[in-house]
Amino acid sequence: MLHPKIADVSATRHILNAFKLRASKKLGQNFLIDSGVVDDIVAAAEISPGEDILEIGPGIGTLTQGLLEAGAKVTAVELDKKLPAVLKETLAGYENFTLVPGDILKINISEIMPEKFKVVANLPYYITTQIILTLLEKKLPITKIVTMVQKEVAERMISPPGSKNYGAMSVAVQFRSVPRIAFEVSPESFLPRPEVTSAVVVCDVREYPQKVSDEEFFIKIVRASFGQRRKTLINSLTGAGFNREKILSALNAAGILPDRRAETLSVDEFIKLAENLSKVK
Repeated sequence: MLHPKIADVSATRHILNAFKLRASKKLGQNFLIDSGVVDDIVAAAEISPGEDILEIGPGIGTLTQGLLEAGAKVTAVELDKKLPAVLKETLAGYENFTLVPGDILKINISEIMPEKFKVVANLPYYITTQIILTLLEKKLPITKIVTMVQKEVAERMISPPGSKNYGAMSVAVQFRSVPRIAFEVSPESFLPRPEVTSAVVVCDVREYPQKVSDEEFFIKIVRASFGQRRKTLINSLTGAGFNREKILSALNAAGILPDRRAETLSVDEFIKLAENLSKVK
């Protein structure tokens, strides 16, 4: 190891003090100070030496260091303009590290990453959902996404049909990947301590996702169906502007009763509904 472990409360405080840094609430920064959690995230990512990893929001390099020590080639995208100077020091000597300053939602990821790669990140909670869905919807050659998220978001990602947490995000994530919660992380593992429990989610991206003729229309149907959870499918979709008779025809062709609610439909049933509705839209 080129440097002492950053994932330590004393080391983290030293770095923050040395560079006169404070965790930015605006950017949702909470610095990981538990080396055991870093080791567990790296293990969950199942890294092979030389493997390409995209990290989002490396911060002061805490998780990055663990990935680099595992032999990964890490390309990290960081929005905070104060942190490149910090990372230049904390990760000095690691030749398998590349920093790309910028916003992950605006950067052309295809230009900075190779044909196949994994994503490993401790995501800022305020923008977690948008980042995950963007990564999946862009159809990038990602094989696995390992992310630290708020426990509530993790539960939504993995929830099955019929559960209270099952929603549009569940369908969107499960349409393109097979998600599971690897482990939970307590607030004590961060500086400063967040008010919520976190969880690490592993999404194995489907190499051959379920086929739909129009993915944009599919997502539109999913979101419209969950738009008013307490309403039946026929009423939710009618309220979203779809023709009632065409909805009934599509539901019948898909073998779905019109009085069912969105949270009872599986991903496969949403696919059938969207495909049949697209034929009569």
